[in-house]
Amino acid sequence: MEDLLRRQIPHDIGAEQSVLGAMLIDARTVSEVTKILTAEDFYANVNKDIYNTIFSMFSNGILVDPVTVLDHMRKDGVWTQESDAYIRDIMIVTPIASNAIAYADVVKNLSLLRDIADAGSDISTMAISGEGGAMSILEAAEKKVYSLRKERSRASLESIRDIMNDVYEQVKKTAASGSGMPGISTGFYELDKKILGLNEADLIIIASRPGMGKTALALNIAINVATKADKTVAVFSLEMSRDQLALRLLSSAALVDGKKLQTGSLNDAEWEKIANAVPYLQNANLLINDDASLTVTEMNAQCRRIDNLGLVIIDYMQLMSAASNERGFRGENRVAIVGEISRTMKVMAKELEVPVICLSQLNRQSDQRKGEDKRPQLSDLRESGSIEQDADILMGLYRAEYYDKETADPNLAECIILKNRRGETGPVPLRWDPQYTNFSTIDWRHSDEDDLP
Repeated sequence: MEDLLRRQIPHDIGAEQSVLGAMLIDARTVSEVTKILTAEDFYANVNKDIYNTIFSMFSNGILVDPVTVLDHMRKDGVWTQESDAYIRDIMIVTPIASNAIAYADVVKNLSLLRDIADAGSDISTMAISGEGGAMSILEAAEKKVYSLRKERSRASLESIRDIMNDVYEQVKKTAASGSGMPGISTGFYELDKKILGLNEADLIIIASRPGMGKTALALNIAINVATKADKTVAVFSLEMSRDQLALRLLSSAALVDGKKLQTGSLNDAEWEKIANAVPYLQNANLLINDDASLTVTEMNAQCRRIDNLGLVIIDYMQLMSAASNERGFRGENRVAIVGEISRTMKVMAKELEVPVICLSQLNRQSDQRKGEDKRPQLSDLRESGSIEQDADILMGLYRAEYYDKETADPNLAECIILKNRRGETGPVPLRWDPQYTNFSTIDWRHSDEDDLP
């Protein structure tokens, strides 16, 4: 029975012997094979020992051939009386040394299948025990499977020659697009100029005092990406319900007063605008989850299942719980918890290779500053912890009308870039239309005849 089980484990001794034989026959193949395989990818222990010896020799600049390998196996204490004959045999059975990469790919594939089988066994054991509950086990299962994918694609040291080739191709792609930026457009030209669009793996924080319009700005960006960039946008709303968000989107797209939408007091022209806006929004690649209890880990798990994901938006940070806090560490310092959340979001952005926009509250420090300048500063970040450190781009929203109802231009807003790893900082002027909960470029003015974007 044990032999039957062993035969069922995915492996190919012939492929393992062939890749080792190729490395012994032609030392030029060693550098290519070591980019693909590790010792743990081999099923047979004897093959692991030989590979480890070859890898160690190659790493130390020692010539690899049958004689030197056997000598180093003796020094490493892995030589046996059968080693000489085994080395000779694997060189004889190796079909063609130039096929080393093909043999290595076979070994790598079977190694991954064994890892999948092991993960499946662990998941089955957890499910049978039932310890922690079904949802906890499901999350652990997703982590196991996803970690296999990340482990197999883990970055390694790479030659600057190859990196420069990738960078050159990216520059060519950006130049050919004519957009003047490498990332996805936010829909706000002046903002795009400063941050170069929404770029892969960036963590972008939009911070403001409550009621300043950060959710509205995030939704404006979301609908632009979902309708114009041909990408799917995932919105996690921990504060507002999906219906509330949908009403805001409808008000902004149709240019109909949000209060009228809620009361139903609409004239014929407004009904017509709504009729045009509804299918426009329905066709947007926009997904919304309003579960207020989600952790970053759970959001990450959901996003991994989304095809063509282009942007993740989280509203907002201070309402989130960290995984450690969920496990019962209720006494943890809130600053430490927010720090864990921000680090986990940055990891999520890198894993998913998409920009992540997270909204955040500012503390009351800006309100209490004497004088007229209450514009947000980095020091105003609430429970800042490592937010400033983890964020690639940090923006603060400011409207003078928020503090002074008699201000000369109540529709003027500023999106102030406080930190930008991609370049410029400073204010970007925007127009704010509160009745539509809508931001627009400063030179844009709506009229009753305006069509949908």
